[in-house]
Amino acid sequence: MRIALLTAALFAALASPATAQAHDAYAPARAIVADIGKIVTPNGVQKTFEVTLGGARQVVNIRGADKANPILIFVHGGPGAVEMPFAWAFQRPWEDFFTVVQYDQRGAGRSYPLNDPATLAPTMTVDRYRDDTIELIELLKKRYGKRKIVLLGHSWGSIVGLSVAVKRPDLLYAYVGVGQGIDFRKGEKVGMAWTRAKALAAGNAEAVAAIDALAPYPAGEFTIAKADGWRKYAIPYGSLIYNKPDLDLYFQTPRLSPEYSEADRKAWGKGSEFSVTTLWPRLADISFTKVTKMDVPLIFLLGRHDYTVPSPVAADWFAKVKAPSKKLVWLEHSAHMPMVEEPGLFFAALLHDVLPLTEEAKDKP
Repeated sequence: MRIALLTAALFAALASPATAQAHDAYAPARAIVADIGKIVTPNGVQKTFEVTLGGARQVVNIRGADKANPILIFVHGGPGAVEMPFAWAFQRPWEDFFTVVQYDQRGAGRSYPLNDPATLAPTMTVDRYRDDTIELIELLKKRYGKRKIVLLGHSWGSIVGLSVAVKRPDLLYAYVGVGQGIDFRKGEKVGMAWTRAKALAAGNAEAVAAIDALAPYPAGEFTIAKADGWRKYAIPYGSLIYNKPDLDLYFQTPRLSPEYSEADRKAWGKGSEFSVTTLWPRLADISFTKVTKMDVPLIFLLGRHDYTVPSPVAADWFAKVKAPSKKLVWLEHSAHMPMVEEPGLFFAALLHDVLPLTEEAKDKP
């Protein structure tokens, strides 16, 4: 649900004077980042391509030092908050142990201009995003000769990812939940209460009044305007990135991404607005609280201070659910973006808790 927090900040970043320049001032910096991150190993893979999933054209990026390594698919948040243009900042170490797949979901990022929004909008349901991911898994399994993959879902993408794990556990070595959503309305209620308490303690009467004015949300009408209405106060208290209330520079990360041109960044902004506005009202009653048993190993990597998608809600569900194996890792100095906030500890968890579950996967494709 990351884009539900950031619509205004995102569009401000994309519309800055530098973006409007005819000359792309960031091209030289992107060339440096691209050179540093280039995959040069003999059996490595580094490619970006289009696929059609569920009738919608979508952009996929694959990077890894050895195609024999297990595949890890990152399902990005939002809706519409693509991770591909941010991945250069944290993903490179993963690529020595996994073949890492980023894809821009239908209606998002580089995929947005590939499809007619009017045609796409009716298809934008959790089930369709789930089935898109299943199609992508099947495609990559066949292309790279794999029996299973690792699926990592972040924020909104954790709803998609956990839905895949419920429907097709046979496809997965493990499911990894980050910023894991469990129950939309409950998550919104907990996040709002936490933010109100923070504002009250800080003597921020304006924020308290604004949050109170959103009632009866999250009951009743479920709109992105109301979701943004409390998150704009939560972010300065560290709900998104712990102890970092000013995120202006963080949102400039895509300017240095080798995978995203200036035109791609503009498409990202439009796709974000389209995705979150279209999809958010359809998410109100999504809940996994009745799921009590999973047939795939579960690893949750949760930021202790995450109140964008409140981690206590995910931890409560995790404690009750049965699975072949499960491990909850707390990132003590993180909120909603632990792969960025504590990248070393996050990577260590992938190595120590996720990679061993794929030990049969290192085979020749």
